[in-house]
Amino acid sequence: MDLTVISTYRCDSRCSMCHIWKHPTLPKDEVTPDDLVKLPDGIDNLNITGGEPTLRHDLLNLVEVLYPKAKTLEISSNGLHAQRIEPIIRKYPNVKVRFSLEALGERNDAIRGEKGGFATKTAGLRRLREAGGTDLGFATVIQDDNLDQILPLYEMSRKEGFEFATSALHNAFQFHKSDNVPYDRVATAKALRGLIAEMMKSRSVKNWFRAYMNLGLMHKVLGRDRLIPCTAATDFVFVDPWGDVFACNVRPDLLMGNIREAAWDQIWTSEAAATIRDQVGSCSQNCWMVTTARTAMRSPWISSVPKLEPLLWVLENKARLALGMDIRVDERIDHLPAIAAPKRVFYMNANIRRVPTTAAERDYTRFGTYFNR
Repeated sequence: MDLTVISTYRCDSRCSMCHIWKHPTLPKDEVTPDDLVKLPDGIDNLNITGGEPTLRHDLLNLVEVLYPKAKTLEISSNGLHAQRIEPIIRKYPNVKVRFSLEALGERNDAIRGEKGGFATKTAGLRRLREAGGTDLGFATVIQDDNLDQILPLYEMSRKEGFEFATSALHNAFQFHKSDNVPYDRVATAKALRGLIAEMMKSRSVKNWFRAYMNLGLMHKVLGRDRLIPCTAATDFVFVDPWGDVFACNVRPDLLMGNIREAAWDQIWTSEAAATIRDQVGSCSQNCWMVTTARTAMRSPWISSVPKLEPLLWVLENKARLALGMDIRVDERIDHLPAIAAPKRVFYMNANIRRVPTTAAERDYTRFGTYFNR
């Protein structure tokens, strides 16, 4: 299975689509390396994220505990502190790193509430490559504010030799927002269609299956059923900063237990977990995110092999391309009406402080240290 550790809810970005930064955890309350020792071995993809995981001064200690437990260990970061990940990459060069990047230049900085974010992230990923990193890339949330940026971002990543992952705008309880829906679902679907076509033309097998992942995002944006049923609580769980184990990061009612209060086997085989798996089977949220979509796409017997549905779709469309035909993507999106959504608010603040660099500045206990509000 896959597992995500939300290491902190502290964050020094102010993204328009996420208000985690308004609701930080205190360092003294966050899960420790000793807590995470309880997680099982043999995990396929184990993602350390947040909030912003590089704000954890013990991030290397977390990695040292979790690295042996996973086939692939991933760090999902805002990319503002590559220097804090560099020692990890030098020790574990195959750790997967994804920096959040929403657009080129100042557009990224506006969406994510960052000063100089674009330049910092691109320079930071190059720095990690020079340090020996072998699986580096950007992750983008596709939304109305960056639809014209998706293909340029993909092309930039391709030229740089970086991976490019996507998700669609969505609500989750830790975001503290409920208006993360597209203004114009047709325009968003068309942007996804263009990305799917380019990914299928590439020589990367990863990109072919990412194209199928983006087809699932298109279905989500258009309000259609998932391509493959969700298997959260069976193939995926996430652990929050207090040690609570949830089936997914969208429904806070699907709480399976707490790693500080019970052994992993007790949590995994409990009556509460069995009930939650039944609830997942009848869930109507219709999510399609990398975490749960990736696990749903994989064979339950051999995790490196895809299920039949994505495999057949990829084979069919590679054959169509070879014959000079267009990729088969749902053309009905051209005839769907646009839907309105509540206006999202930007939280770009000209008075954002620089990231603390001295030992005294780093010795903070509260999120307010970072910003003039």
